[in-house]
Amino acid sequence: MRPNDSVSRAGAYVDRWNLADPVLIAETATSWIYKVARRKGGAAALKLLKPDTGDEERLGAQLLNWYGGDGAARVYAQTEDATLIEWLNGHALSELVHQGKDVTATDIICQIVTQLHMQRQTPAPDLVPLNVRFAALFETDMVQWPFAGRDLLIRAKIIARSLLDSVEEEIPLHGDLHHDNILFSPRSWVAIDPKGILGDPAYEVANCFQNPKSTTDVCADPARIIALASTFQERLGFNKARMLGFAVSHAALSACWSVAAGIPIMHQLAILPRLISAHERESEDLFR
Repeated sequence: MRPNDSVSRAGAYVDRWNLADPVLIAETATSWIYKVARRKGGAAALKLLKPDTGDEERLGAQLLNWYGGDGAARVYAQTEDATLIEWLNGHALSELVHQGKDVTATDIICQIVTQLHMQRQTPAPDLVPLNVRFAALFETDMVQWPFAGRDLLIRAKIIARSLLDSVEEEIPLHGDLHHDNILFSPRSWVAIDPKGILGDPAYEVANCFQNPKSTTDVCADPARIIALASTFQERLGFNKARMLGFAVSHAALSACWSVAAGIPIMHQLAILPRLISAHERESEDLFR
């Protein structure tokens, strides 16, 4: 689709939803995002999906709508290919980590997860099963990985398979919750860009262990790993061994996606050994 086609589509939604002043502010691989003015409520973000965008983006948008603004950005209007979302111009939660306020950031994540996981009266949209999301981990060609990381990949696959084969509860999950997907707004901290996953509740915080991505030293710190796991267990009730196992599994899955895209995986390789060690220690403690 040519850029002027996106302008035409934006104009159609401006008319349909009684908006004004559309300005293209970002383009991603899957969408165009316009800042618009709501005639009865200030600024908003109009997200237009590109043609042939996969179901993940659409399911994520439907899940965002289902949250109803509790712990997540509010959705004002929605079609299959467009979503009108509250305007968020605050900083990301990662900024707190950069300011040395990692503990505060973790508390906010717990608050967000509690809100996202609340029971709701309306049924959730159809979501992607967690084992489908992990397909890339099990299908990846080990030869594509750096030699030094191949043992980590094997161990991560074993852990992931064990977890996915022993799920006792499945709930709607954001599926990509981390510090840069939580933004500050005048009303609260809110999550954005869910993936729309159905799976084990303990998977929800898995991506937090390798984020923020620009702080490898922080993420690879064994004390930080244990602190995160302990806080999540205390505040959210997640089993610590399963939580750490999903952190291992997701870090390896993330690395597989990066390898497939030709992106270096030094960040994941620095964190994976520490996560695996923490998971193994916690698993051993269960049998003592």
